[in-house]
Amino acid sequence: MNNFKSILYTSENNIANIVLNRPERLNALDKATLIEINTAMDLAEHDENVRVIVLSGSGRAFSSGFDLKAQMEARPSGEQVWREILDLDFNTTMRFWNSRKPTIAAVHGACMAGAFEFALSCDIAIASEEAIFGEPELKFGAGIVTLLLPWIIGPKKAKDIIFTGQDRIDAASALQMGIVSRVVKTGSHIEVAMQVAKSIALVDPMVVMGTKKAINGSYEIQGIQKALKLALDIDHQIESVGSPDKKAFMDIARERGMREAIAWRDARFEGTSLDE
Repeated sequence: MNNFKSILYTSENNIANIVLNRPERLNALDKATLIEINTAMDLAEHDENVRVIVLSGSGRAFSSGFDLKAQMEARPSGEQVWREILDLDFNTTMRFWNSRKPTIAAVHGACMAGAFEFALSCDIAIASEEAIFGEPELKFGAGIVTLLLPWIIGPKKAKDIIFTGQDRIDAASALQMGIVSRVVKTGSHIEVAMQVAKSIALVDPMVVMGTKKAINGSYEIQGIQKALKLALDIDHQIESVGSPDKKAFMDIARERGMREAIAWRDARFEGTSLDE
């Protein structure tokens, strides 16, 4: 029996389900959650009966992203500490891209920042029509941990989204850009994701895994892994030094709470939003 506290894990009918299960925190991705996701991925990848892996979130949202409240309380500092934090963030995200088995994200509600990168890392993303996506990190002085977005939608649009910190990208726009594979009726994202997973599970697993390897191989030839590691190194430089914007954001969060910090951040950009 798996004693998970931050996620739920089940395996049935050739499908492994990983459910982010911190609904009171909008499934924010703290260290404990990331470690449990890695453990669940180990279970799924080593289970010969599992042919497809589905990732979803409980409660009102897929996930708000990496846990800023935990970071605020921990006050990480120094190059080594930040290297450990960012390596765990990055390596966990890339488990879904690098897995031999096909991965599906079933997204509803907020899918922000680090969680957005999780959805991008999955082979297929099914979005409920009310889902909202975004990469708001630069708005509060943070960098991008797993810079997959340019590889998915191209550099021009990715720069637009990332530089302006767009965090209200609706599901229809996400579909048009290629961020998600399908948009479905509100509340049906899990059902459709399971239907897709069951369809894939009927195909010879060696054929599916070989084809995934072939598709991902085209990105390998272009140097995706090297480029993502370079981007991670740059994010490490940003976070370990610390920007004035990030410091101000965290100071406000500690003094007045995270909601006030987010309100302060948004007020700085009032009237400039270019969100889809």
